[in-house]
Amino acid sequence: MTLRHKFFGTIVALAATVSLPAIAASADAPIKGGTLVYLEQQAHTNLYPPAGGFYPNGGVLNQITDKLTYQNPETLEIEPWIAESWTVNADATEYTFNLRPGVTFSDGTPLDANAVARNFDTFGLGNKTLKQPVSEVVNNYDRSEIIDPLTVKFYFKKPSPGFLQGTSVIGSGLVSLKTLELPFEQLGDATKIIGSGPFVVKAETLGKTLDLKAREDYNWGPKKLAHQGRAYLDGIQYIITGEDSVRIGALIAGQADFIRQIQAYDEAQVETQGLQIYAPSTRGVNNSVVFRPDNPLVADVRVRKALSLATNRQEIVSTLFSRHYPPATSIIASTAIGYVDQSGKLAFDLDKAKALLDEAGFKPGAGGVREKDGQKLVLTAYESLPQPQNRATLQLIAQQWEKVGVKLGVLAGDSGSRTVDDLDPLKTPVSPAMVGRADPDVIKSQYYPKNRDVLRQKGGGSDKVKSFVDDKLNAILDEIASQPDKEKRLKAAAEAQAYVLDQAYAIPIFEEPQAFAGAPYVKGVAFEAVGRPSFYGVWLDK
Repeated sequence: MTLRHKFFGTIVALAATVSLPAIAASADAPIKGGTLVYLEQQAHTNLYPPAGGFYPNGGVLNQITDKLTYQNPETLEIEPWIAESWTVNADATEYTFNLRPGVTFSDGTPLDANAVARNFDTFGLGNKTLKQPVSEVVNNYDRSEIIDPLTVKFYFKKPSPGFLQGTSVIGSGLVSLKTLELPFEQLGDATKIIGSGPFVVKAETLGKTLDLKAREDYNWGPKKLAHQGRAYLDGIQYIITGEDSVRIGALIAGQADFIRQIQAYDEAQVETQGLQIYAPSTRGVNNSVVFRPDNPLVADVRVRKALSLATNRQEIVSTLFSRHYPPATSIIASTAIGYVDQSGKLAFDLDKAKALLDEAGFKPGAGGVREKDGQKLVLTAYESLPQPQNRATLQLIAQQWEKVGVKLGVLAGDSGSRTVDDLDPLKTPVSPAMVGRADPDVIKSQYYPKNRDVLRQKGGGSDKVKSFVDDKLNAILDEIASQPDKEKRLKAAAEAQAYVLDQAYAIPIFEEPQAFAGAPYVKGVAFEAVGRPSFYGVWLDK
């Protein structure tokens, strides 16, 4: 028996132990009961809420934690959840939240003003002793103040207009004081994450399976949802299943109900079996390649612009992806807040690309690879395992760049040296990147030196290159994060999109969705604003 068949047999055996709901006379009303078998491509890593940006982490946190507010995924408006109401002062430096009474964590402790204050003190300031990092969605945080048991106020050193939306995101899931007291390295154990959500952790085999059960007394879902009270499902069983074909085979065979990470080339097979594809937008920074201008090979903007002109995103999408992956027309998705169409800066023109490389002093050399002062224009990138078909995408980009005399080497994403090399612009001048969030702050999260810093403005792992800092870009990003006037903030977001492309710091490729598939009897599937599933309202019409 092959490992693949043995693993599929394990899935069958696990699924066979799952209880199913009684057959209903009518599919009109949700059916209570049953356990959803959910196959996830990758195991979660750390469940400290600000680490929820990694989709396997968020897919768990979304079921076991609640947020202060709820971002409607259709309108993107912020609606009440744990906070019944709120006020924000004129310059967005003070936020006051009035909380719902009677909410408790699954250990019975109250989700009150003290708990909310402790959560955001941690998310906003971090905890060096426990190695808990600052959340990338909380900017300019100063302190909290408990007004009364159900009222909490937050103060910011500078305007923080993105904070209200930041209270709705997966990275702001509320956890108990007991969880907050644990060091970061212990928070990969799901059994130690105590939230107030509709499901609680029942059992876990690290890296293999995770069992959630419905919380019987749950009664505080987002205020405007039609469904209130306990979840319809009795539980959710996560099974980590790395191989795409095994996940799809299990879904087709009826041994799984819902799966994540459907590759575009498998979509037709899934749909012909009568299964449903879900591809919610991540509404943030598009799937891109970014440059590290510290590297002398790409320090010249003409080189970066040439490589952008040599990139045929339409060919990439039509060759590797599907209708669910629109070609990028800016650095952020067309569904993102603050989006401005930048198509004019994203042309495909090989002749112009060659001319710019000539102008930059890189002339065709031996083997067709351009060189300057004896140095060949040979670049390297590591694939990003969480991004769909990233290795194939980078390899196709390499073929496109080869046509203008540039060689791009693509290295495996699981290489032991990747983490160190990825910090060194000399070793990895090109890098894949994307991040989802339905707020203009997402641009700052991607490019700012104190956040993800994809341009490596903080410096890399080498002291052999001149440090790179773009003060103009950073000022624009600060404006996005600190401008309380909505129109001026959106203007800054537009300026950032244009500036990043004018400097050719990034080559956006496509708008990245999260791709899932479900059996036709799985009803009520919902997603938060950037594509993480919510199983609170799911029921099984078997």
